[in-house]
Amino acid sequence: MTITKPILPIEAYTSQDWFDREQETIFSQTWQFAGFVEDLNQSGDYLTVQAGVNNILVLLDDNKQMRAFHNICRHRGTQLLRTSGKRKKAIACPYHDWTYNLDGNLVAVPECKTQFPGLDFQTLSLYKASVGIWRGMIFVHPDTHASSLVNWFSPIEPYLGPHQPEKLVEYVEGRTRHQINANWKIIVENYIDGYHLPHLHSQTLFMYNHRRQQTGFVGEHFHFYEPLTKDYLEGLENNSPLPLINHVPKDKIGAYVPMLFPNLELSETESSWSTFHVIPVAPDRSIVEIRSKVMRVSNWKYMQQEWNSWNYFAQGKWDKYVTGNEEDPLASGDFIAEDIYVCEQQQRSLKSPYFSIGAIAKDLEQSVYQYQINLLNYMKSSEKKSGVRSQESGGDRITKI
Repeated sequence: MTITKPILPIEAYTSQDWFDREQETIFSQTWQFAGFVEDLNQSGDYLTVQAGVNNILVLLDDNKQMRAFHNICRHRGTQLLRTSGKRKKAIACPYHDWTYNLDGNLVAVPECKTQFPGLDFQTLSLYKASVGIWRGMIFVHPDTHASSLVNWFSPIEPYLGPHQPEKLVEYVEGRTRHQINANWKIIVENYIDGYHLPHLHSQTLFMYNHRRQQTGFVGEHFHFYEPLTKDYLEGLENNSPLPLINHVPKDKIGAYVPMLFPNLELSETESSWSTFHVIPVAPDRSIVEIRSKVMRVSNWKYMQQEWNSWNYFAQGKWDKYVTGNEEDPLASGDFIAEDIYVCEQQQRSLKSPYFSIGAIAKDLEQSVYQYQINLLNYMKSSEKKSGVRSQESGGDRITKI
């Protein structure tokens, strides 16, 4: 089916009411990326993640078992823990010092006998959430009765690269966080738009053959693959800017760039494996957190590879319009800066009474509008199912793939 007009209205990218609806019907009802397995090593290590209207706490209990709870005190609803941390012995609310053990059970209440006579600790354990592990990544779901993580990702599995992220190590220095003045959907749509690749990124991603991209949807998830260009592939061992991932067969090398519904993007290439986590903040603001993994080799090997690849990448002009202005995102030589620029410009244009979509590319932009259809259908389906929100604490659900 060829889509010839936009599916979502402008309000979907500008309205607070629409944004709130998405938080309730999408992000509160899907598996959300929380981090890497190696983020949690010892009992008491923890991290937190926002999943729609829910803040979820993930930790390792005293037996180093991964558990997830809603990060709110059962006394007055205060957030218990912030961001991430190491080796907590217990979880204490900063407001009134109500304290929970690593199993989520209430164990101490100040002035309990005088202020709360007859208080039943057993009924005031933390509400539990679902937590799962897939390809070395931690995912959470606010509902303890969430659909299986295995089932959620199984349709996209055959379309992913042969990368094994568990065998790679994080490039910590390359971890970045970008604040972007654009609606989160504009960022996702840019990611899955195949039309812009040979144009916007003509001087930054010239090592990939954008004309031979293979894309599609399986369920709500989007898959993408494009091969390397001939000249880059022929001298790949020298041309690659980072050491090649040694467990990716040469006949499978290319750029695998899927989008896991609704907001997690992966980049699986010849020399790196990355997550691009798009986090909604407001109708016109988002955060993108990028984390990358690479081969475990010596620093000398990385330096040597960088030197070897210099000749190949020196052919890039880097400056799309030859402005000579290094502060211009289109002259930065950074494809992420290029993407941020166009996303923010699109968001600004939505305010103009002259804004409209003039035409939709027959093949290369169809994914954007199929995504909009999937998004709208998911929201409508969630609204039908939601009815009354369950407050059951249930049992932990941990799935490892």
